[in-house]
Amino acid sequence: MGKNKLAKFADLNSFGHVIQLSYSDLFKEKFILKGNWNKVFFQNDHPIVLELGCGKGEYTVGLAKLFPNKNFIGIDIKGSRMWSGAKEVYQNELRNSGFVRTNIELLSHFFDPDEVSEIWITFPDPQMRKTKKRLTSVRFLSQYCEILKPNGVIHLKTDSDFLYQYTLATIEQNKFQVLVNTDDLYAAGMADEILSIRTYYEQQWLDRGKKIKYLRYIPHGKDLTEPEIEIEFDDYRSFGRDNTNRDNIETKK
Repeated sequence: MGKNKLAKFADLNSFGHVIQLSYSDLFKEKFILKGNWNKVFFQNDHPIVLELGCGKGEYTVGLAKLFPNKNFIGIDIKGSRMWSGAKEVYQNELRNSGFVRTNIELLSHFFDPDEVSEIWITFPDPQMRKTKKRLTSVRFLSQYCEILKPNGVIHLKTDSDFLYQYTLATIEQNKFQVLVNTDDLYAAGMADEILSIRTYYEQQWLDRGKKIKYLRYIPHGKDLTEPEIEIEFDDYRSFGRDNTNRDNIETKK
């Protein structure tokens, strides 16, 4: 492991607003903040908003600055990426934001039912060949609905036509309530101060001329089923996590 990563991990370990637990500690007993995020961690009763697969935490930090009366938690397994957002939170003393380093599959170990008001999913890997790994799949939706409050909202921002069409099909299949739907966020003139927050990856997609899609919807957890639909794969390759090379645009992911 490089010195830079070691330094970042040392920082994360020193930040009081970053939660990192080993699997053994997580499964040994109930996580102390589960059901107690407002009371113990944030020390207020404001709504809790999650950014899943937060990467560098642009939405966690950006929304925390915009909405001091809400609490924001970025979740990702990659500490080296999370460090950027965690460092900014520390430097700006944003007391309404924090980070959890864990797999998204483990959300129910960190949050009680009805503890979360909103979920943001920002530029996830579309996982075109692996349905169960898609962050808007029925598998994950069932977990989200366990922790979301009634009428809790999911936001999706994505460059992927595939993931956008798949998510629309899942919404229609399960009769979720759609609040906002656009297949070209910026051309539609909908990029307000919230939706104009740009992640590291979003800027790369915009630089490549890709349209940004946005969905806001209210899911439910009753009798969820996957849509039976064939969707054309995206015709370009996702960037590697640390790769900003803009070649090979027309190859498949």
